[in-house]
Amino acid sequence: MTPKLAEKADTGATGHREFLASLSPQQKKRLTEKSDAKGTAALAAHAGAILLLGGLIAARVPFWPLLMVPQGIAIIFLFTTLHETIHRTAFATPWINDAVARVCGFLILLPSEWFRFFHFAHHRHTQDPERDPELARPKPKAVGQYIVHVSGLPVWVRQAATLLWLAFRGTSDDFVPPAARPQIAREARLMLALYALLAALSIAAGSAVLVYVWIIPAILGQPFLRLYLLAEHGRCAFVANMFENSRTTFTNRLVRRLAWNMPYHAEHHAFPGVPFHRLPEFHRLTKSHLRETEDGYVHFHGRYVRSLGG
Repeated sequence: MTPKLAEKADTGATGHREFLASLSPQQKKRLTEKSDAKGTAALAAHAGAILLLGGLIAARVPFWPLLMVPQGIAIIFLFTTLHETIHRTAFATPWINDAVARVCGFLILLPSEWFRFFHFAHHRHTQDPERDPELARPKPKAVGQYIVHVSGLPVWVRQAATLLWLAFRGTSDDFVPPAARPQIAREARLMLALYALLAALSIAAGSAVLVYVWIIPAILGQPFLRLYLLAEHGRCAFVANMFENSRTTFTNRLVRRLAWNMPYHAEHHAFPGVPFHRLPEFHRLTKSHLRETEDGYVHFHGRYVRSLGG
């Protein structure tokens, strides 16, 4: 039988459930207000950066190869756009969330419907070693493991294998309800068909533009996403209190915008219904209760690396 996680590692700590119960209905209503306008503005800025950088790379402007790194970061951080849209909090209109999620998933090789159920299981069982699917592969415990993890290569292999498995064998993951499995398989098959079509069109046109504006940049950008994601729960307590099992990382405005305010990660886990544009406000309410915070990603990884074995 799976042992139940402790509510709090420190009996003096306020649990996220207690905190949420203390909010008034008016506060909860305001905090969970979604906005098509806010979502459209954030998406336009993110997509606009990708299109601008991609256009400069395609035009082979002077020193264009140097643009592939920022392009890759912008592309791979569509993961955070995908994350916000599978929660259906990026936009007030549900179908817009779903459409954007599918496009983002396609661009980063991650089927959106399957990822929705994977991620919701992570939310239900955050930092539970027996049930959190994110913990199926342990976090790096040695320097060599850390380097391999940050390279991003293992995640590309896993995502490609997952996509192929979903397309040809379907899924038996226990976090996916049987009724959703046919749709997940269809999405995976459609993604493979579109990848094949784009490859065929590129070959027929004798063009490698997609390689330079999409594929190579995404590979170059993946390590930055690995570094970002490791800070969300790495070395956090195996407890049920979201103020302790998730970390908020204080960073600059550019990173917060790129990541759709997900550096406020403990806040997001405490109240997933809060859309990205309300997270700074929610942070102001919760900041005195947070148990895991970090002053920047460089500082977090410095501490993380120093704690690793050989």
